[in-house]
Amino acid sequence: MAGSGGEVRLKLLIDSEQKRVLFGEADKNLIDFLFNLLSLPLGTVIRLLKKQGMVGSLANLYESVEALNDTYLQPNQSKDNLLKPKVSFSASTLLLPNIESYADKKKFYLCGNRCGYNVASNPTAVCPSCRNAMSIECALVNPPNANTQTTQDVGDFGGFVKGVVTYMVMDDLSVKPMSTISSITLLNKFNIKEVGALEEKVITLDVNRGVKLLRASLQSKTVLTDVFLGRKF
Repeated sequence: MAGSGGEVRLKLLIDSEQKRVLFGEADKNLIDFLFNLLSLPLGTVIRLLKKQGMVGSLANLYESVEALNDTYLQPNQSKDNLLKPKVSFSASTLLLPNIESYADKKKFYLCGNRCGYNVASNPTAVCPSCRNAMSIECALVNPPNANTQTTQDVGDFGGFVKGVVTYMVMDDLSVKPMSTISSITLLNKFNIKEVGALEEKVITLDVNRGVKLLRASLQSKTVLTDVFLGRKF
């Protein structure tokens, strides 16, 4: 569900007796964010989470690359290729911090005589047409896409899913379109006897909670309970 001013909100249905989230109701903004997590490069995930701690040893591998002196690298390689891989979607504009990628700061160069249509990534390159140095810095212009959109101007376009539907998000992040029948079926599945034990809670998501969702999704089968009921993370 969307709030005013482009906020991303999630309505939770909570079993107050068992202290667990049964499911959440969400609109396309949150679903697009969750689906976009599947496209995050591993190096970006580690960079976002290592300050909060990670399970396993990938953070150590990341820090090893950070500490490695450039003299040990091949001349055509940069550590940023691994540490700051290209992120090509809008997750950062929704609920993750701004993610600087190597592609964001890479420079491109044109021939000093402005001949032909050749572009180089190194100013020492030689133009194949006139043999002049490729010395004029130019900007890489990306087409309009989700990277330049916010939750306010995406509307029913862009992203992965349509915006005319309310979606059901399970505690383990399973997602499907919301329906009355599916809600009743779930209540029976969870063996809910007392409707009075059910509680609705609306959560407004921010960057901090977005990062917590990312971390919990890698470690837990009860993500919504862990993040929003304070069990973990």
